[in-house]
Amino acid sequence: MLVAIPDLLTREETAYIRQTLESTPWVDGRATAGDQAAGVKKNLQVPLDSPIGQELGQIVLRALARSPEFTTAALPARILPPMFNRYDEGMAFGAHVDGSIRALPGTGQRLRTDVSSTLFLSDPEDYDGGELVVHDTYGEHRVKLPAGHLVVYPATSLHSVTPVTRGARWASFFWTQSMIRDDWRRHMLYDLDRAIMRVRSHMPDQDPAVSGLTSHYHNLLRQWAEV
Repeated sequence: MLVAIPDLLTREETAYIRQTLESTPWVDGRATAGDQAAGVKKNLQVPLDSPIGQELGQIVLRALARSPEFTTAALPARILPPMFNRYDEGMAFGAHVDGSIRALPGTGQRLRTDVSSTLFLSDPEDYDGGELVVHDTYGEHRVKLPAGHLVVYPATSLHSVTPVTRGARWASFFWTQSMIRDDWRRHMLYDLDRAIMRVRSHMPDQDPAVSGLTSHYHNLLRQWAEV
């Protein structure tokens, strides 16, 4: 399931993050890649221990907390602190699958990467190329969203970033351990929740159709959730 979430960040938040990153040191992105991914990865990242990166990551986490769209799409249990990357001209990330387990910095705990997220910090007209390409059983999905917009997709998907041929593509990226491990079940719950929202826009909450669908949603969540 691939879901685009518009305007996760406000214009002011996007501008502040971009302005702050302009003066932030960057390192080779291969430092955080696994063996397979490192061979096809060519980009830059803000160091994991950067206080500025951690501050900006908190802005992203607060934006996620106020987003019902992200909650219903990802059903988050835990979120890895957001990181930041950039692709300058000639940089790309070949087809790969994200590592299944990531360490939570400073905690000794680990997180299962069920959902991948890319938060765009550059507008599409600022660069050529740089599309996120997600491969699934239905083919290729190319994603290039306005700054401040988020896309979430299964971390199990083969995906890539096409070469940047002009300008620079800046983004935040992170992983979520979902309460629902299985993507198909997560997809069904997402579709059901969206249907409930549409029904509620036409009927009162006391209507049996609304209460029946809502009960069904929560009973499925209760049956499948890992918390």
